[in-house]
Amino acid sequence: MLVADAMTRDVKMVSPDQSIIDAARMMADCDCGILPVAENDRLVGMITDRDIVVRALAEGKSSDTRIKDVMSPDVKYCFEEDDIDDVAANMGDLQIRRLPVLNKDKRLVGIVSLGDIANTDEVPAADALSAISEPASQHISTGIRPH
Repeated sequence: MLVADAMTRDVKMVSPDQSIIDAARMMADCDCGILPVAENDRLVGMITDRDIVVRALAEGKSSDTRIKDVMSPDVKYCFEEDDIDDVAANMGDLQIRRLPVLNKDKRLVGIVSLGDIANTDEVPAADALSAISEPASQHISTGIRPH
């Protein structure tokens, strides 16, 4: 099965120059926790509800803080022609729950989430969820073993 067969196509986007309050309102309106950030028809980042809380509010920034100041510019993505099994495995390896989906021209066409994958007849969602849900300490070698 291809990513295009499972992804969510109706995706709202924000501009890096909009405020975090704009992003928060859009997230509330669409009942989502992540928004792609686009500039000149290109994906330049992602902003999550956690970004707003940890990188803005916890740092004492105001509600008019620009999205570009708290977004994640390092965007992981997949293509709509990618195999859903491979994408699910990558999501598990990266410990992420959602990926923007691009077409062959590298234009945003959707988002695929772990929930989208779980709603398919494919098997990898459980494996991906298991990998995503592992504590970070199991992925970082610190020399100290958890009890």
